[in-house]
Amino acid sequence: MDMAQLLKLGAQLFSESGTNAGHLAQDDIIGALASLLGGNADGSGIDLGSILESLNGAGLMELAQSWLGDGANAPISGEQLTQVFGQQKIDGFARQLGLQQADAEAGLTQAIPAILDSASSGGSLLELAGGPQGIMGMISKLFGKS
Repeated sequence: MDMAQLLKLGAQLFSESGTNAGHLAQDDIIGALASLLGGNADGSGIDLGSILESLNGAGLMELAQSWLGDGANAPISGEQLTQVFGQQKIDGFARQLGLQQADAEAGLTQAIPAILDSASSGGSLLELAGGPQGIMGMISKLFGKS
């Protein structure tokens, strides 16, 4: 799955999350997700490796491993999302969509794990990370080996 498809999947899950996001246009959610993830609505500029590094830096690597593996995805809380992305980015995401922060966080708790989980299925995370060399570099950074 390419990054644009991953954003579309994330936007769909966000809108179906049971928050006040059901009325939002999917393109608006895609744009806000892309911005939160550091890229553009077409998926360009999004570096999943840096998101994994942020998860690791926040002490949440076990969560990331559950998303990257084939088993069930461990849940992430709104507070943990704030640790990963920072309060300013979460606030900006909520403002961009005209949502309360709690609603934005609730939707993101569904979207972010699904994006990383889907990116890792069938080796597509490998492709997005720049092939075997890119994934090895990412793993080295995650485990402090360079």
